[in-house]
Amino acid sequence: MTYCLGIKLESGLVAIADTRLTSGTEVSSNKKLSVHQLEHHSMFIMTSGLRSVRDKAIAYFREAIEESDATFDKMYKAVNALGRQVRRVAEEDLRSLQQSGLSFNLHAIIGGQLEKDDEHKLFLLYPEGNWVEVGQGSPFIIIGNSGYGKPLLYRSLVYDTPMSEALKIGLLSFDSTRVSCNDVDYPIDTVLYKKNTYQMVEHRFEKEDVDYIGKQWGALLKNAVQKLPVDWMIPAFEKLEAINEAPLQN
Repeated sequence: MTYCLGIKLESGLVAIADTRLTSGTEVSSNKKLSVHQLEHHSMFIMTSGLRSVRDKAIAYFREAIEESDATFDKMYKAVNALGRQVRRVAEEDLRSLQQSGLSFNLHAIIGGQLEKDDEHKLFLLYPEGNWVEVGQGSPFIIIGNSGYGKPLLYRSLVYDTPMSEALKIGLLSFDSTRVSCNDVDYPIDTVLYKKNTYQMVEHRFEKEDVDYIGKQWGALLKNAVQKLPVDWMIPAFEKLEAINEAPLQN
């Protein structure tokens, strides 16, 4: 499985991708995040799904960029181009994959800013090649194992959250996923993009770099639970005590 998180903020973009790969009983790691940087073309892509499908689609897309990079002056055009390559791979491989009992399940998160974009953009691309754009109302998208990390994001993340705080929230969201399932793990690759700079910063965090943050977060959660009010549960426990005090029936 995979955990890839893309966040669109007022100040820029944040991306986080795990590197865990599973194939049967074999476990390995591989990069799921790629950055495409050329002058005023700044873009990242994160993917989930079969690695063979992902690698082929990205290879085709890189070739398309090399052949006609000048035509990609807005992000949606680049996303359309990637969608065409995904459909191309589906035409070539979908039937054989289905015959082998495998799903054509490539999803992608694409973020960045090209020279004619009025602002930075974030998109979710589906296996069919169509897409949706992420907006201010729900400023993040997850592909892969999405269920465990969403509650923290919904509670803590808004469009004007500072980039540093968003990365912290994103790390904790990843950590919640990591401790809940065994197919998501360190190291994690991150991208930071400040709006209108056309320069993306990549950084990889190993487990030893940030593991203490997850442990501290767990301790804070435990302490917070213990400090929550208990008056709301008194009626339920009064009923329980009444049952315990009731005389046994012959």
